[in-house]
Amino acid sequence: MTARLSPADIALLLLLCASWGFAQVAMKLGGEGISPLVQAGLRSALAVPPLLAWCWWRGVTLVKRDGTLAAGLLCGALFALEFYAIFAALERTTAARVGVLLYTGPFFATLGTHFLLPDDRLTRRKLAGLLLAFCGPPLIFYERLGGIQLAGDALALLAGLAWGGTIATIKASGLTRIAPERTLLYQLLVSSMLIPLGFALGERGVFAPSAVVWWSLAYVVLGVAFASYVAWFWIMSRHPASRLAPFLFLTPAFGVAFSALILGEPVTPALLGALVLIGAGIWVVNRA
Repeated sequence: MTARLSPADIALLLLLCASWGFAQVAMKLGGEGISPLVQAGLRSALAVPPLLAWCWWRGVTLVKRDGTLAAGLLCGALFALEFYAIFAALERTTAARVGVLLYTGPFFATLGTHFLLPDDRLTRRKLAGLLLAFCGPPLIFYERLGGIQLAGDALALLAGLAWGGTIATIKASGLTRIAPERTLLYQLLVSSMLIPLGFALGERGVFAPSAVVWWSLAYVVLGVAFASYVAWFWIMSRHPASRLAPFLFLTPAFGVAFSALILGEPVTPALLGALVLIGAGIWVVNRA
């Protein structure tokens, strides 16, 4: 593992952040023709075959009796909750707001690992970063205190909480000792169950198919759920997490930019303020 990022590493990180920032835009476009639970489940189910092919090519053993089943199922359930909340939020509020609120996830993870891992306690610096970041969401909520958008913002914050729970579960369990592809497979398989759950709860499924809807689904399946995660695992194996984490701030920034350019969503002072506070929190928590 090396601490120095090469120009190629930086270019890959920028590409990953841009692809994740665009993901909320693609999901919102896909929501115009696919109901939220079914779309979240399809995103995972369709990513399983290319992941299996990747593991076969790389020689990754996927089935082992190593005591990670319970943690893997919990991780998968939190992953399913996260993406259902994202898709449901995108039906009710803007993609830009979802993207910013989602990135409270790493801070919920930092808070969770404080109680779960004795060697990952909150320091004064981490606590300052947490407080700084958590000043962001109230700005967004204050901007619209009512109606369906408030429900969407709350769902986006729930997605961030579920993401943080996923990170904390991985760090505090045997999932840290297995191939990351296996952890991803747990997440994809469990969250695939959202498809039958959606139909059981009366969702319409694919109700308005169009070229934009299909291309959006293809992007979140192949571009995000498979290719971007594999690339992230690869670069994490080469560099310490503390060196990579500050780049996460760029993801909601890309998301706000893409939402404004492609969807025509407004970029308000409160949204920009929340973005800066959360980004500053990421920097403070991960500062050497």
